[in-house]
Amino acid sequence: MMELVLINESEIKVPRLYLQDWLAFVHHQFVRKKILKKNENRSLSVIFLNEAPARAMNLQFRKKDYATDILSFESADPESFGDLAVCSQVAQKQSIEHKLSYRDELAYILLHGWLHLLGYEHEQGGKEAELMFKLQDELFEKIDKFRSHSR
Repeated sequence: MMELVLINESEIKVPRLYLQDWLAFVHHQFVRKKILKKNENRSLSVIFLNEAPARAMNLQFRKKDYATDILSFESADPESFGDLAVCSQVAQKQSIEHKLSYRDELAYILLHGWLHLLGYEHEQGGKEAELMFKLQDELFEKIDKFRSHSR
């Protein structure tokens, strides 16, 4: 089983059990698609932040002066997939724009961030972006199946 560390430093409540179950489901899908090996059970850390610290991180690491939904940080530790930093307020706004529940928006952006940690990229566009978004959308479409089996 993958170890998941969820830290909430934001003012918005995080649906922990839902996200733990979702990320376990995604892990299983990654194994089925041979993106991960069956026994590849590294840890994944997710921190939820308010807008000001998320904006500061985005400025520091990407030179972009705004709060973004998610930032991905690779780890030098072979036992870790890496770290994800989520801005809860941005995710909440996006959930309204995307007509998703807050928890499903979080599920979508966590999937997106994890794909980045696994080496998928879209910043340059082209075939790499097509591949990442195709995979991301294909996996996210399974959320209804996931919901029917989650707690």
